[in-house]
Amino acid sequence: MPRVFLCVEAVDFRKSITGLSLIVEQTLGLNPFDVALYVFINRRRDKIKILLWEKNGFVLWYKRLEKQTKNSDATERHRIRQTKSKATLKKFHQ
Repeated sequence: MPRVFLCVEAVDFRKSITGLSLIVEQTLGLNPFDVALYVFINRRRDKIKILLWEKNGFVLWYKRLEKQTKNSDATERHRIRQTKSKATLKKFHQ
């Protein structure tokens, strides 16, 4: 099961695979080729992008949320906050 990292700072959603993988590597200090899901949100928090490296290439999922959702208290209790440079990550335990 891959690790999941949520970048809680808003990301420019004009970025695609190359731009998002550079954020993972340069800003967050992580390896975009690791077995992990990297989740990004836009400024209005109504869209998400998920970046994943598979055997021979990147996969990018994009979802538009119809309603803004709030995190439940149960989800908040299971998060670990990590800070790398100026970007903030949240690692979810499965």
